[in-house]
Amino acid sequence: MTKIQRAYDHEEITGYRVLVDRLWPRGIKKEDLELDAWEKDLAPSTELRKWFNHDPAKWTEFKQKYQAELKDKTAILEKLKQHKNLVLIYGAKDEMHNNAVALQDILNRL
Repeated sequence: MTKIQRAYDHEEITGYRVLVDRLWPRGIKKEDLELDAWEKDLAPSTELRKWFNHDPAKWTEFKQKYQAELKDKTAILEKLKQHKNLVLIYGAKDEMHNNAVALQDILNRL
């Protein structure tokens, strides 16, 4: 089962906790997130992240472009998929339109 959690949420979800952003969440100490891994390579490219800018109107296209970027990352995705209680950690303010939501969907389809 794959869950997602915003880095700024105070309630900790237990499981294998992975930060899936390229940038560290502002104002958070590394020890406060209690991560098992930080998979920067699974984050959208800087260009895609800047293009998307969390614009809900671009959500469908963002997901398609993001999935295309992940095509050559199947080894990392399969490794994560092995964890029964996977928690994808992200820093975005928008809880509905972010790379962790898109990645959760991708992982659930593997």
